[in-house]
Amino acid sequence: MKLFDTHAHYENGRFDADRDDVLRSLPDKGIEFVANIGSDMETSRQSVALAEQYPFIWAAVGVHPHDAKNFVPDNLDELAALLAHPRVRALGEIGLDYHYDFSERSDQKRVFLQQMELARALNVPVVIHEREACADTLDILRQFPTVRGVCHCFSGSIETARELLKLDYMISFTGNITFKNARRAPEVIAWLPEDRIMLETDCPYMAPEPFRGRRCDSGYLYRVCETAAAIRGVSPEHLAEATLQNGRRFYNI
Repeated sequence: MKLFDTHAHYENGRFDADRDDVLRSLPDKGIEFVANIGSDMETSRQSVALAEQYPFIWAAVGVHPHDAKNFVPDNLDELAALLAHPRVRALGEIGLDYHYDFSERSDQKRVFLQQMELARALNVPVVIHEREACADTLDILRQFPTVRGVCHCFSGSIETARELLKLDYMISFTGNITFKNARRAPEVIAWLPEDRIMLETDCPYMAPEPFRGRRCDSGYLYRVCETAAAIRGVSPEHLAEATLQNGRRFYNI
């Protein structure tokens, strides 16, 4: 079966020793496409470089809420320039993280709003990071009804998922759906329309069971697919094809 890892971080330092070997192995493991997602200006540049080097990798560029404290106005101009690159397909990851609060919440909101305004102006989709900030995130997303997006690494409620679908968002799931303590995500997976589901690893993080604790890579995405397919009562091959096409549609590939 062919899979689309719609959210990965191969620029991460945990791949420095063997990045090329890992990436070159992925097509033989059924990985058709990878979206490599920036989280600050430097990793956004690195994501573009990876997309230039590997034909199955596409890039997203953006500033994660953790790095909002370092965001300056000139960054918007550079993001706009990067978004014009033919291998860049989305703005992200962006959003709010009230779990760690590595940046002040006021800075997080300001930078999130500025990047949403850029996405609207350039008509590009967004990749959303939300942790313990659901209400504020939804409030901001509702201000931009023309912007399409995906809420990545989703672990929220059906009620939250319903609000995201009203905004025409996709919802993406990662290896945490295989964990024993996963409760809400399986309910959402079972409920969601098939055309709104995307799959991801968020590698090098979130390795699925039985590989939890290891460095993750896209080769483990089949476990996410198998788990989600079992929840929905369909074959892994069926869900792989559906989510491959969903990812291609979202990233315009």
